[in-house]
Amino acid sequence: MRKHALLAGLVLLASPLTTQAQTFPTDDAVIKRIWAIGMDSSHLPKLAQALLDSVGPRLTASPGMKRANDWLVHTYGQWGVQAKNEQYGTWRGWRRGTSHIDLMSPRVRSLEGMMLAWSPGTGGKDVTAGLVILPLLKDSTEFARWLPAVKGKHVLISAAQPTCRPPEDWTQFATPESKAAMDSLKSRTGREWNARVAATGYTVSLGTGALGKRLEAAGAVGVITSRPKAGAWGTIEIFETYNTTAPGVAVSCEDYGLLYRLAENNQNPQVRMNLDASLLGEQPTYNTIATIRGSEKPNEIVMLSAHFDSWDGSSGATDNGTGTLVMMEAIRILKKVYPNPKRTIMVGHWASEEQGLNGSTAWTEDHPEVMAGLQALFNQDNGTGRIQNVGVAGLPDAGPHLASWVAKLPPELGLRFSGTVGGAPRGAGGTDGAVFTCKGTPSFGLSSLGWNYGNYTWHTQRDTYDKVVFDDVKKNATMVAMLVYAASEDPTFISRTKIEGEWGACPVAPRVTRAR
Repeated sequence: MRKHALLAGLVLLASPLTTQAQTFPTDDAVIKRIWAIGMDSSHLPKLAQALLDSVGPRLTASPGMKRANDWLVHTYGQWGVQAKNEQYGTWRGWRRGTSHIDLMSPRVRSLEGMMLAWSPGTGGKDVTAGLVILPLLKDSTEFARWLPAVKGKHVLISAAQPTCRPPEDWTQFATPESKAAMDSLKSRTGREWNARVAATGYTVSLGTGALGKRLEAAGAVGVITSRPKAGAWGTIEIFETYNTTAPGVAVSCEDYGLLYRLAENNQNPQVRMNLDASLLGEQPTYNTIATIRGSEKPNEIVMLSAHFDSWDGSSGATDNGTGTLVMMEAIRILKKVYPNPKRTIMVGHWASEEQGLNGSTAWTEDHPEVMAGLQALFNQDNGTGRIQNVGVAGLPDAGPHLASWVAKLPPELGLRFSGTVGGAPRGAGGTDGAVFTCKGTPSFGLSSLGWNYGNYTWHTQRDTYDKVVFDDVKKNATMVAMLVYAASEDPTFISRTKIEGEWGACPVAPRVTRAR
């Protein structure tokens, strides 16, 4: 899910970063020690390699997600931090194996693509079939008459892009007339394809959607999609299917265009698929929670927050492996430097954020005692870049507290406080911090530099270890550890007095989530 950090009211603005801190606004020995541990002996590269390369993607209710939950508990245990997996519900389980997608006729070519999440496999068999393109039909009645044509076929349900070159090529090299013509063609192609889908009476959504299920019911043996990123060459968005017998696959822009043109020109394309996957039925889903108990005010809590699940087209490095690693490293630093905090420090690694904030929503419902005692929640979920600003909404008392915490940080971390708090919880963004914000607790959204997050790594097969910018992530973890320490030591509790008229409905997620 794409994230938009809350910027209303409270903003911490970036300043240039230097390689070493020369200034500390305070003589606090703990702040200085946090800096030394965070900057000089970071564990982030080792943690990232283990999580992103070895553990891998973390699709909700998959064996990979459970393996990742257990890795968290084990890693925290090695640091002497109590951690546990808490089941909150179920989701449709799935195991991904290998994907082999090949053009067999009129020539042979291995295609760049892979299964969508929760796709059925081919049962260990090669499935070879011809292609049909979703046609432009008048309405759903005409679509129903056309449906028998899909029996025994792979169906192409995405538009074929007129160019797979990145936009900057057209800007740099094309004549103005050529670029204008291509821009017009791309726009027209999108509109016309949307009309094709709308005429069926079914939706595609982020994968094959209800249309895929209807094609499956009509006898299609496969459904082929393509969701290339508009601004990044070579990326494929890989989401999900609800099909149970006809596999759903995503193919690169270039190879999808090849298949489309062959089918459009009646050149008898034949595609072979051999896909290894298992639909596992309803499986338990877990959040992982780690805790360092407070020594003076154990019922008041400062919480770190990041969603742990990912789509599984790659290893989920920037969505949200980097947010996860920031919170883990911050806890590791605090355990060494601040082992007996005044307030309890917790970290929530949430499942099923990508399916609608299910994990964090269920956890807030299960733990009213934490919600009542929550002093602050720091959430990050928008990539690998250095944190530049922090947003909060709805609690007038939160701004002055945050300002006092930020004042303790070295300016080399790049944070400055300005402005006053305000704004509605609905501006808290599309990730887990919004759950806490709109339930009336102090939630601070940490927003970082993009590093082309939306156009390159977000939900694509390119979201891998090599995209992590460790200099930035190291500073983020050090800063978060300092903010958590300052919030824990704060002598007063943030008032829950709200801004009148600024509170709307909270996200609603089902406790037991089932296949649709």
